[in-house]
Amino acid sequence: MASLSDSVGSLSGVGPKRVQALKDLAIENVNDLLTYFPFRYEDLQAKDPAELTDQAKVALKGTVAAEPVLTRFGRKKNRLNFRLLLDDHTIIPVTFFNQPWLRDQIEAGKSLVVYGRFDAKRQSMAGMKLLTSANGAMGSIYPANKEIRQATIKKLVTQAYEAYESVIVDLIPEAIRAQYRLLHRKQMIHDMHFPADATAAQAARRTAKFEEFFLFELRLQIVKRQDHTLRGQALPYDLAELKRFIASLPYELTAAQKKVVNEICYDLKRPLHMNRLLQGDVGSGKTVVAAIGMYAAITAGTQAVLMAPTEILAEQHANNLAKLFADFPVNVALLTGATKPAARKVLLPQIANGEVNLVVGTHALIQPEVHYHHLGLAVIDEQHRFGVNQRQALRQKGAQPDILAMTATPIPRTLAITAYGEMDVSVINELPAGRQPIRTVWIRSNQEASMLREVKAELAAGSQAYVVTPLIEESEAVDMKNAEAIYQRFQAQFEPQYRVGLLHGRMKNDEKNAIMDAFKANEFQVLVATTVIEVGVDVPNATLMMIYDADHFGLAQLHQLRGRVGRGKKASTCILIADPKNQLAIERMTTMTSTTDGFVLSQKDLELRGPGDVLGRKQSGVPEFKVGDPVADLNILSVAQQAAKSVVDQDDWANQDANLPVAAYLTTTAHQTTTMD
Repeated sequence: MASLSDSVGSLSGVGPKRVQALKDLAIENVNDLLTYFPFRYEDLQAKDPAELTDQAKVALKGTVAAEPVLTRFGRKKNRLNFRLLLDDHTIIPVTFFNQPWLRDQIEAGKSLVVYGRFDAKRQSMAGMKLLTSANGAMGSIYPANKEIRQATIKKLVTQAYEAYESVIVDLIPEAIRAQYRLLHRKQMIHDMHFPADATAAQAARRTAKFEEFFLFELRLQIVKRQDHTLRGQALPYDLAELKRFIASLPYELTAAQKKVVNEICYDLKRPLHMNRLLQGDVGSGKTVVAAIGMYAAITAGTQAVLMAPTEILAEQHANNLAKLFADFPVNVALLTGATKPAARKVLLPQIANGEVNLVVGTHALIQPEVHYHHLGLAVIDEQHRFGVNQRQALRQKGAQPDILAMTATPIPRTLAITAYGEMDVSVINELPAGRQPIRTVWIRSNQEASMLREVKAELAAGSQAYVVTPLIEESEAVDMKNAEAIYQRFQAQFEPQYRVGLLHGRMKNDEKNAIMDAFKANEFQVLVATTVIEVGVDVPNATLMMIYDADHFGLAQLHQLRGRVGRGKKASTCILIADPKNQLAIERMTTMTSTTDGFVLSQKDLELRGPGDVLGRKQSGVPEFKVGDPVADLNILSVAQQAAKSVVDQDDWANQDANLPVAAYLTTTAHQTTTMD
């Protein structure tokens, strides 16, 4: 019996060589071929020359006025000329280059439809192809490669549709299809490949986008449901002790923090695996929330770990947590690649026997020789900087420990729905009381003198300043400010009254740590740095940041950098110095000065630059879709997510009549599920 899962090799004219060529286009079965949709269409409906614009690609219908003339010139070059008499008696000269075989199809008195580029000034056409009909047809244009031409793809799609249309069934349940006025799947596939007009093509594409997002979100919802039923550890934490710790904090938790703490604690008590993403803007107090969760796990007799992407951030977390837990039975240890062998030799047995119950570190936490006594909760900071394999390795260090992933890079709704759709999401959407909003200004490089006056005023008031550059040293390849040159210039400007420090990624870790410690202690008043300070650096006395060549950074990165100031009680300023060369860069600068809302900025960054550039292609998390664009089609994606959730939330959903086709489809295409990082 015919099935859409049949190999494309079952089609006429598809041998082993063509099977491989199709596989290179991700086409292995008939369903793949039928959903290999055109990326655009040519309007092949015959037009009146009076309606046409110069150089437009159009179809003209008429009668061949005289026999064609073939002229050869040069090696393998030729020109085929003939005149086309249109219905309104206008004569249009037509020229085909290097298609001599068309002469046999062009005869005086024969009716033809010619597709080509129209020259309005000369009232002539450069022919591209002859058409058999012009009954309002739309010509489908497919992504092709050198092994398979457009015409071959079109021929195979036509053959597959005619042979398999009787077995095409709706995957979207009827109630959802009717609610959102979607086409039947058979109609959608037909009109995607062979639309009668632009309206039909548009309606088909809308349904195709919904179906693609719906199937993707169904898989995510199934994973999420399975994860919720996965046996984990119930952590019966000591509520009285936890309240004592919260009461010891030097500040009142915000309403958003309290809400998130309750969500985490609820998950910890359940005997199911927690897989929660905690997102909050820079300075919103995620680390304190994580500390409460970790202490809850510790009061339940288990261990907790916090994994950070850099040694500077790991050391800072370890120091801050040691202060927070100074009066509580928590033994905090730091484990990174820089941990000396002698210290490591002492520390590893203490982790293995449970003497150390809170371990902070980097990738070193998941090395094979690190064994935990009883790991209950793993917190991953700036989680988008870790790959899926590293997160999985951390989970395998215990009996399915609960996972709390944190990010200060606010995740736009697009990413939350796709990359993190299988996780429960908690959001801290307010800043702690007393935090001053950060003023952001954009100046051009010729206004730098006024900026330096502001720097001196801040330093005179006892504050400190960051100066950020995109490069470490001078480069012949790009004309951008570099840290070493700016460092020397600022030394000449400010010393000996104020000390200037330099920090960049090529320094050894001990050197970087020493410089950061000196800056925190106000031994340096100005710190010139690269983006090594982007994450986690916390100096409340720093109230001013200057970012040179700011137009070379993305919005998310600029927002992270800006978050290094405004961490104390004083008002802070971020100065963007940029001479943008294009409208995109200008828009980034004006967006930065108009809002400090990280969620607004992250969505805008996604729209302006695309997901691969925001977080890096491999870690962007946004899967590749055939027809849908998760940024431009966010509304369709959101509706599809809700529709998928409504299906999976039903009891025994896969065995209900309305869901049988899609359940069977997901089973047969399980190997195609997108792997997300």
